[in-house]
Amino acid sequence: MFSIENQQLRISIHPKGAELQSIYHKGHQTEYMWGGDPAFWGKHSPLLFPIVGTLKANTYYYQDKPYTLSRHGFARDREFGVEAQSPDSISFLLKSDADTRSNFPFDFELRILYRLLDSGLTTTYRVTNPATPPLYFSVGGHPAFRVPLVAGTEYADYYLEFDKAENAPRWPISRDGLIETQPQPMLDNTRTLPLKKELFAKDALVLKHPASSGVALRSARTERGLKLDYPGFPFLGIWAAPNADFVCLEPWCGIADSVDSKQQFTEKEGINRLEAGQTFERTWTLTVF
Repeated sequence: MFSIENQQLRISIHPKGAELQSIYHKGHQTEYMWGGDPAFWGKHSPLLFPIVGTLKANTYYYQDKPYTLSRHGFARDREFGVEAQSPDSISFLLKSDADTRSNFPFDFELRILYRLLDSGLTTTYRVTNPATPPLYFSVGGHPAFRVPLVAGTEYADYYLEFDKAENAPRWPISRDGLIETQPQPMLDNTRTLPLKKELFAKDALVLKHPASSGVALRSARTERGLKLDYPGFPFLGIWAAPNADFVCLEPWCGIADSVDSKQQFTEKEGINRLEAGQTFERTWTLTVF
């Protein structure tokens, strides 16, 4: 486990998946991350790469050849190396190898950089194509935050507050983990979404191209909360395991296959293409209070 800290915060990251596992505020002694109870969901903040979500039949085709990837890809299960570290920042690196090429026939360098701010942190995904052929990929975050955050409050005391009024429908997820073809009404000219565990009875709430680039977790019963800013991420997932005391706020550059997907990787919704020598970078920022 690796840690970085400043006067206010201490965060811990596991090298497996370069997974953020703890955000602790030393001043008011609050832990913001879900503890990873395996009875509900044993992860904390997995990195989604080289796909986000599920492939149809767990299979995609590239240059007429089939490849298999499980949900959210392999990065979350791989050991990352530490490339650089300072008291308040750390950078992890994963490179393509024979293992990754067996089901993902592209060369890549994947970096995830954590940097502490006075009252939060930035998480940066940096993908580089070191080879000549184009690199196709998706990348996203899956951080899980404790709800309730403080004693004496309950799950239903909390709500999500978007930067802007949203008229965003929810894109349902099929039993196979695929995006259905028709959205369902969800947010109707509102900035708020009250939290209740029944919201996630049919998997995640998936938003495509929301008007907002930030969402906060708040409660009228406590001043403790957090704000996630995700500019440049076209999709947002909101999820919790059944009856679990957390909510995931997931900024994505990519999305699961649709139920009518043709499974062609280069045509996949949300896919990113990098030419030789190019670098793709996106950053989400978490502020805690």
